Amino acid sequence: MGFSFLVFLLVARHVSMRRPKLFWVSAAAPLVCVILSTFLVFAFKAQHHGFSVIGKLQERLNPPSWNMLQFHGGHLGLSMKTGLVTGIISLTEGIAVGRTFASLMNYKVDGNKEMMAIGLMNIVGSSTSCYVTTGAFSRSAVNHNAGAKTAASNIVMSITVLVTILFIMPLFQYTPNVVLGAIIVSAVVGLIDIPAAYHVWKMDKFDFIVMLCAFFGVIFISVQHGLAIAVAVSIFKILMQITRPKTVLLGKIPGTDIYRDLHHYKESVKIPGFLILSIEAPINFANSTYLNERVLRWIEEYEAEDPKMHSISSLRFVILEMSTVSTIDTSGVSFFKELKQTMENKGVELVLVNLVGEVMEKLQRSNEAGDFMKPDCLFLTVGEAVATLSATIKSQSSNDV
Repeated sequence: MGFSFLVFLLVARHVSMRRPKLFWVSAAAPLVCVILSTFLVFAFKAQHHGFSVIGKLQERLNPPSWNMLQFHGGHLGLSMKTGLVTGIISLTEGIAVGRTFASLMNYKVDGNKEMMAIGLMNIVGSSTSCYVTTGAFSRSAVNHNAGAKTAASNIVMSITVLVTILFIMPLFQYTPNVVLGAIIVSAVVGLIDIPAAYHVWKMDKFDFIVMLCAFFGVIFISVQHGLAIAVAVSIFKILMQITRPKTVLLGKIPGTDIYRDLHHYKESVKIPGFLILSIEAPINFANSTYLNERVLRWIEEYEAEDPKMHSISSLRFVILEMSTVSTIDTSGVSFFKELKQTMENKGVELVLVNLVGEVMEKLQRSNEAGDFMKPDCLFLTVGEAVATLSATIKSQSSNDV
């Protein structure tokens, strides 16, 4: 029965998508399923043969509960902790669901208004014997699948639920749960976007893993646990990006003064005697040690790459392109000092290129002795630095001769 009704709902949805004038087909299909399944269960007494049904429900509204609110007693602390955790989960789920449908329908969601609405809703609900609630994914999916476009659908749904609770609740006593599950599944199936998932796979494999964690977590565990898993994996990715920033080796594009990533621009070439690196992240306590080790590893790889070439022109300068380093902290300043000292011990000069304002100011404050940031080691562009330093090498060579 569940599979049959699921197929019927999916076919009705497909018909409405192919022929927009028949939008009422997908909107009426869930109601038809509920009525037909309820009649079949009642007619064949299926509840006595293993069918799970809703069962008998009371025909009344929840009683007022504002007189039961207590702001004292031994359970107040536990209630506050539980309310805080539940509130965070409800807000996360509600905003995530809202943004999901906003991306499908091309409209904006204001997170502040969503939080105010969820908070006000639960304040009113706590005064009328309601449990904590939020913008449920399953209910939103059913609403979307029925063709709802505005918030007026919630008003109609509320009135319908009120009338149902007060007058026709006994009619749903024999409604099988499997049909309610089929309605939810049919609505959720319409939200699965295979081309978008494939696009995410092509763009970023890690984002695809985050998407799978959220998807299977919501499907097999719960919305809360699925979102928690996805957020945890995303935070792990961010921490990895912060603690392991990207450094790339730059080369010169022939016929220009432009320097680009050697991995992306195959025609770019290395400049003998120069190791040109680009640091593509802010430098702070979380990544300064890693960057120090990574730069030294670049030097070792440079020297071991082609011994014959380096025997002719050994490494003289390490140029750090700093245009994407937006800020540094005290550990970042120490990183430059330690790196400069290490370079001097190796007979290599450290050169900084295209420092942004904040980075320049902090390095200048730390250069009280005047031996750290020399004017001849600071340049605006990599091309200018290579041209100036190459001329210096040539002049030194001619003087030696």
